[in-house]
Amino acid sequence: MNHPPDNPTARVFFALWPAATESAQLAAWQAPLKRLCGGRAMRGETLHNTLAFIGDVELYALEALQLAAQEVSGEGFELCFNDARYWGHNHIVYAAPHHVPRQLVNLADALGQRLDAHRFQFDRRAYKPHVTLLRNARWSDTPLPAMQPVCWQVGDFALMQSVPQDGLTDYRVLARFPLRTGDG
Repeated sequence: MNHPPDNPTARVFFALWPAATESAQLAAWQAPLKRLCGGRAMRGETLHNTLAFIGDVELYALEALQLAAQEVSGEGFELCFNDARYWGHNHIVYAAPHHVPRQLVNLADALGQRLDAHRFQFDRRAYKPHVTLLRNARWSDTPLPAMQPVCWQVGDFALMQSVPQDGLTDYRVLARFPLRTGDG
């Protein structure tokens, strides 16, 4: 009989999560890119832009993590993904914004500061907004073809949990944190 660990954990991260329309538009990039690069397409309903990857957190700490995120003050913005790019070091084809909105940089910085203040460990690599489209892909340094831009109005960010299920990873929203509108 399996006994639960003394300190059960959840694998979590903060993300910008597109609406179904924008997810479908990003997923439409996958077929033509897969024909060029091969690889495995991410499921459309899981496409997202990670703000901060936390990793495994003991369940009792999830409330403190949510409180840290509630301290983040950010402004809503439009985020447009208009470039398909390739990272050779990890064989990923991804969507990237041609222009990174100032509000997004400020949001990522503010979230990192609040996580630091609450002594949470998280991935501290330089923030590069992207949406992973294909894994195990192969490409060269040649630019990938132009894609139809996908833009969405970002009005909140979310604390997400990775949940393994039937050999796949699903994502569960644990909490959403609204951003201010530009006029208020």
